[in-house]
Amino acid sequence: MKIVNKKAYRNYSIEDSFEAGIVLTGAEVKSIKSGRCNLSDAYVKFLGNELWLVNADIARYTHDGREDYDSNRSRKLLLKKKEMDTLRGKVKQGRFVLIPLSVYTTRNLIKVQVGLGKGKREYERKGVEKDRDVKREMARIKRKHMV
Repeated sequence: MKIVNKKAYRNYSIEDSFEAGIVLTGAEVKSIKSGRCNLSDAYVKFLGNELWLVNADIARYTHDGREDYDSNRSRKLLLKKKEMDTLRGKVKQGRFVLIPLSVYTTRNLIKVQVGLGKGKREYERKGVEKDRDVKREMARIKRKHMV
C-alpha cells in the first residue's frame, strides 16, 4: 500500500528525498495498511534533536476499542543522525522545507518518504500546468491523425 501526497508535488519542487521510519501504535499500522491516511496538510519539523511528522491524519481503525484516539497527533520519525544533521543544515540554510511525500510498507515496516523541497511560486505552478496541458493536447491531436 502506498499513499502519496499529491499536493506536495504541486506546491513544492522536490530537491532530495529520504526514507524514514515512523513510530506508530498497532491500530494506526492497521489503518495505514488499509489505506486510511491523509498527508495533504502534513509537514515535518525538528523539535529538539528529533524529527516529527505533524498534522498527518491517520483515521481511527474501525475495530479499535479505544475512545480517546487523536487522528492528527504528532508522530516521531526515525532517521540516522547523519541524515538528520544534513536535513537540519539545509533547512536552516535557505528556503527549504521538509514535506512528507508518501507513506508505504516495506516488508512489515511502515516508512515515510520525506522530501526536501522549495516552495513554488504561483507563476511556476501555472507554467507547469500549462506545459502539461500543451503536451496532452499534442498527444490527442497526434492520436487523432494516426487513426
